[in-house]
Amino acid sequence: MIELHYWPTPNGHKIAMFLEEFGLDYEIHPVNISAGDQFRPEFLAFSPNNRIPAIIDRAPADGGEPVGVFESGAILQYLAEKTGHGTLGDIRGRKTVNEWLFWQVGGLGPMAGQNHHFVQYAPERIDYAMTRYVNETNRLYGVLDRRLAGRAFIAGDTYTIADMACYPWIVPHERQRQNLADFPDLARWFAAIRDRPSTVRAYARGEALRSGPTVNDASRSVLFGQTASSHTK
Repeated sequence: MIELHYWPTPNGHKIAMFLEEFGLDYEIHPVNISAGDQFRPEFLAFSPNNRIPAIIDRAPADGGEPVGVFESGAILQYLAEKTGHGTLGDIRGRKTVNEWLFWQVGGLGPMAGQNHHFVQYAPERIDYAMTRYVNETNRLYGVLDRRLAGRAFIAGDTYTIADMACYPWIVPHERQRQNLADFPDLARWFAAIRDRPSTVRAYARGEALRSGPTVNDASRSVLFGQTASSHTK
């Protein structure tokens, strides 16, 4: 049994996509980030960066004590290693999968996240910041579009954790001020993953948790106003 501690954000959806794709037995533990659930001591015990998602594997491969894993990229790697699914079998293939996984966690996610913040949520309209992150998101879309030319998936013919990591960050492309029609290979790949039954199931489970927008006036300070001194042990 995998405990999935998450909220339906792009990083949260990645893990649900893996679990649904490969039919793992899992249980969702909602962490309402708008309400500050990510700062509860019991969550911080296995997710010290107070971010979702995180998992607890109650049946680890070594048969030992339950294993907690935080950081979405690390979780995907852990699950791929545990199950033998979602990656490629040879060293060169795994290298490629990991390159694009790290490209997402170090590039596409952070840049698109800043795009979301300054375009959608920042209380001040800062033209330079909006232009900077919209343009960088656009550049990264171009990188991914070129990578997908002549390939069904990011690593080749096989659907892997690289695809699962990237897809949720393309879902809000309109909010990111991107036009998928400008990226035909990316658009083709996006549609193929969107229509996978496992993707549909993963997103449906997430939507069932929502009772309103993640970011509103009440949640802004929780989501955007934290410092090292905001929460003590």
